[in-house]
Amino acid sequence: MDDPELKKELEELEAQIERLRRETAQMREEIGQSWDEPTDPAERATLLTNVEQQEALIEELELRREQILRRLRG
Repeated sequence: MDDPELKKELEELEAQIERLRRETAQMREEIGQSWDEPTDPAERATLLTNVEQQEALIEELELRREQILRRLRG
């Protein structure tokens, strides 16, 4: 990949990471707000699992971002 392609991918990754962070924060907020409400424990566990999966995806995207940045610097 050449620099313009890497920069484009980097921009897309940045946007995706930001979107996922907002979604994850919103999910955590919703879980926190509904913590005292009568909710099925299985449903709550599913929600928490979804948050954890999103956070893992964010970590993977951040690693890819770092790889691109290293290539652009190198």
